[in-house]
Parts: sequence; structure tokens; C-alpha cells
Amino acid sequence: MNPVPEARRSWLREHSELGVCAMLLALGVLVLTDALTMNVEITQRGPVGPKTVPVVVGVGLLVVALLLAVDVLRGGRGEAEGGEDVDLTEPADWRTVLLLAGVFLGAAVLIEPIGFPVAGALLFWGAAYALGSRRLDRDPLIAAVLSLLTYVVFDQLLGVPLPGGPLMGVL
Repeated sequence: MNPVPEARRSWLREHSELGVCAMLLALGVLVLTDALTMNVEITQRGPVGPKTVPVVVGVGLLVVALLLAVDVLRGGRGEAEGGEDVDLTEPADWRTVLLLAGVFLGAAVLIEPIGFPVAGALLFWGAAYALGSRRLDRDPLIAAVLSLLTYVVFDQLLGVPLPGGPLMGVL
């Protein structure tokens, strides 16, 4: 048996946080590349243009990746999460995760044809159901109010256009 692969595996297991560093590095490069290749008209620029925040975020990601890599290579290790009310020996609840993913995907697909108010209500109601709420008398009403309130805040107050869907002719 060759001891080198075992030693390499052991080293990688002890320095697994380097995977997070690699992810942060890749994300920082992606954000910076996207920000620096952004097509911005000279007339759209003010003192702070639309490139400023993405560049700052991208540089921040690169700096954090570098500092974390240095810390890990110097022997720093993240503490295992204790989880005060979470039993870490229990497996993940994949049913809930898949239900939530399905609800989010469904809302994303339905937002254009049926509008944000209805898709948002389905999203809020579906998320509540996936997370364990079974109050069928109250949850749909709360979901509808939250969705309409969110629509009004974004569309009317903040000026972020959201698709209204067929109900906007009625409301």
C-alpha cells in the first residue's frame, strides 16, 4: 500500500477550509470580471457608478479568500458548530429541503404568467407548509396579505416593477 495517497488525504482533510477559500476566490474573480466588463454609458455615471459596489464586493471576496487561506495554512481551524438546539447527529430533513426548493422553483416559473401577487402568495403559503405549518384556515390569508404588501412596497413605493398578472385588472 502506498502511504503517499493516505498522507495527502489526511492533509486535505485537515485543511478542508481551503475549499471555501477556492470558492471565495472563484466567486471574487467572477464578480470582478462581470463588474469590469459591464457596459456603462458615460451619461449614466454619477460620482459613484454602477460598477463601484460589485468591484468593492469582488475585491472583498478576494481579500477574505487570501486571509482565510493564510490562516488555514498557518494551522488555523474553524470550530465545529455546537448547535445549541440542533442535534448534529440527526440526518438532514431532505423532504423539507426538497419541498422548499420546489416551492421556490414553482414561484419562479409562475411569476411571469400569473403575476407576483399570486405567485408570491403561493410561495409564502408553500414555504409555511414545507416548514411545518398546517393552519389551512389562516396561512393562505396571511400569505395573500404578505404577497400583496410586498407587491405594493416594491412596485409602488420603491419603483421596482413586478409583474402584476391578470389580477391587476381586478385590483
